[in-house]
Amino acid sequence: MTEGTPYMPLKIWKWESESGGTFGKINRPIAGPTHDKTLPVGKHPLQLYSLATPNGVKVTVMLEELLALGIREAEYDAYLIRIRDGDQFGSGFVDANPNSKIPALMDHSTAVPTRVFESGAILLYLSEKFDALVPKDPNKRPECLSWLFWQMGSAPYLGGGFGHFYNYAPEKIKYPIDRYTMEVKRQLDVLDRHLGHNQFMCADEYTIADIAIWPWYGALVLSRLYNAGEFLDVESYKHVMRWAAEIDGRETVRRGRMVNRSHGELHEQLRERHEASDFETKTQDKIEATGL
Repeated sequence: MTEGTPYMPLKIWKWESESGGTFGKINRPIAGPTHDKTLPVGKHPLQLYSLATPNGVKVTVMLEELLALGIREAEYDAYLIRIRDGDQFGSGFVDANPNSKIPALMDHSTAVPTRVFESGAILLYLSEKFDALVPKDPNKRPECLSWLFWQMGSAPYLGGGFGHFYNYAPEKIKYPIDRYTMEVKRQLDVLDRHLGHNQFMCADEYTIADIAIWPWYGALVLSRLYNAGEFLDVESYKHVMRWAAEIDGRETVRRGRMVNRSHGELHEQLRERHEASDFETKTQDKIEATGL
């Protein structure tokens, strides 16, 4: 295709590894490992391999919420997976998640270690394991799970669709940006209408539905995703803004956002987490100051 010539797809698509864009060098159309690398295993039964993307934040917030409820068995080790370096294609990570996407959880408390992948599945697994953060009311439970799976189905439009074409693609193209913007604004309106009558996603009960949705749509309206707050007019979604700010104020959420974070302010980066005291002693500002 030359400049000014409309793109015409080939009869059979051909992979061009240097296709441009922020993740052009690491995305590929095949699965499986590219190199041998064993995952580390810490001292706790729950081992998390992740990065502080929205999907990663879901799980670290969930774990911090469980610990705040006094569930000591939810203690965990969290190891950083650097996706721009291709860590997700190491053999150990592929064994934990054949889809090579973060996060991946290994539960060593079972007779044979249990792997759990896909962030929504991890939230549901942990809620069932510890009997927490899912409503016990038989009418509320289906509502909670419906919103959880709504998020899993909706976020690819926000991240892989809107976020990619608006923020990461090598050039701005009107059609996909318009198409995905329309969908994301519809999603925000769905949330805004619902939260206009509910404190949380399941009435007045904070659940895994909130924990799943907030790192995506809460972060979006708080202008933390894709530099798109003004473009999407996020302040017009007043009920989503109220809900996002309320959850943002939770100490568990503050801590969860720090785990496996490798960007932003150094004092907000806890690249690995092995015990609660790490939040006070192992943030990146302290590590760099001491030369550890």
